[in-house]
Amino acid sequence: MTRPTTQIFDADATARLTPYAALVDALKRASIDYAQRRIASPERLVVPLNEGGVLLSMPATAPDLAIHKLVSVCPRNGPRGLPTIHGQVMAFDADTGETLFILDGPTVTGRRTAAMSMLGVATFAAARPREFLLIGTGTQALNHLQAIGELYPEARVWVKGSAPARAEAFCAAHRGKVSELQPLAQPDAPLPESIDTVIALTTSRQPVYDEAARAGRLVIGVGAFTPEMVEIGARTIAGSALFVDDEAGAKHEAGDFIQAGVDWASVRGIASVLDTSARAPAQTPVVFKSVGCAAWDLAACRVAREAWSRG
Repeated sequence: MTRPTTQIFDADATARLTPYAALVDALKRASIDYAQRRIASPERLVVPLNEGGVLLSMPATAPDLAIHKLVSVCPRNGPRGLPTIHGQVMAFDADTGETLFILDGPTVTGRRTAAMSMLGVATFAAARPREFLLIGTGTQALNHLQAIGELYPEARVWVKGSAPARAEAFCAAHRGKVSELQPLAQPDAPLPESIDTVIALTTSRQPVYDEAARAGRLVIGVGAFTPEMVEIGARTIAGSALFVDDEAGAKHEAGDFIQAGVDWASVRGIASVLDTSARAPAQTPVVFKSVGCAAWDLAACRVAREAWSRG
């Protein structure tokens, strides 16, 4: 019997199949499924490549779907004019094992990561956010800007880069995605009091945000994904309630928390407040650390499958 050709979606098609609002809903469901062991998502396999690059193998299975993400991450690709991440996400029928479709790996990674941050905002923010600060000007900053533009289009977004010129260039290139986008005029000065959501999106090994924890300002760490990397400083962490997307992965990858020497018994997974009424008190400062796992890629494939089936 002739099998249909597996549908392969490029970056643009993958983005169209994974709108942010649907991703946030799917990640909420997947977070609960993963915590309750309805999704199997083993620790990612990391294999070294040349010049500090890595090859990541990330499978996940659920009763309704199975996926495998295979991507390379090569930090030195910037000077080559190449993206840092390459690869694909394959979706399989959970009963027959047949390949259903293939998505663009970097697009899935970027969009589900930004959507997880938006789930953090929906879960932990004291009120609907009015002003965001994005620290970083790379691909993840753009993904997060797009997510904010889709879900919070009325918000003002400030940008802080590793140099003022980077933030200015980022804002000039992407104005129009939100109501107001501008670089911090004085990046080393205290932040405007009006900023209620800070999202760090760098691979820094020094804190890029280390202000005293404050109620009403949610801090989200995204970029640091190894024990050596740190974006959120110990001063912020010490005064905050601590949450992560993946409790198992965070203990090995959340450099911010590892370097701050947190008591892991005090760190909770986001699923613990999604599936119960035991939320952090509204006036408690929160740091939400996202490290990612294949269960979130499975959530993205659920969204893509639904969108594809509707045509």
